[in-house]
Amino acid sequence: MPQPATRRTVLASGAGALALGCVGCGGKDADEAAPASSPPSPSMPASMPASMSMSPAAEETAADGKALARTSDIPEGGGKVFKKEKVVVTQPKKGDFKAFSAICTHQGCTVNAVADGTIDCPCHGSRFRIDDGSVAHGPATRPLPGRSITVDGKSIRLH
Repeated sequence: MPQPATRRTVLASGAGALALGCVGCGGKDADEAAPASSPPSPSMPASMPASMSMSPAAEETAADGKALARTSDIPEGGGKVFKKEKVVVTQPKKGDFKAFSAICTHQGCTVNAVADGTIDCPCHGSRFRIDDGSVAHGPATRPLPGRSITVDGKSIRLH
């Protein structure tokens, strides 16, 4: 005959299920995001749209701090998410590139799209403005941290 479930067993099982369900969520709580792979930059010189894809050659060199993408890869008024580098690059207006952490400040999910002027998180619906990373729609309460990029000719480089 099976033993009745104790409070400890129920709580331990629930905690394990919660931990398994949150794989990929790096935040410690609802208001703390997972740390970015590099410290946030208070000013963001450039960004790229999340909806754009990067050429294989650009992907290979991005990890070395070289070219992340070409400026022509980033649509004006849009952006592109680079999941491997955990960065999103936007171009709010022609020639003005911005970059932000692709890790949502709500619970650490990776944003997945740039559309209609916002960087969108699929987990809980947070949206961030492409021009400054500020919160356009919660539940996130803090902006996406800026990332350092430079535009060198037609090349966008992540630092």
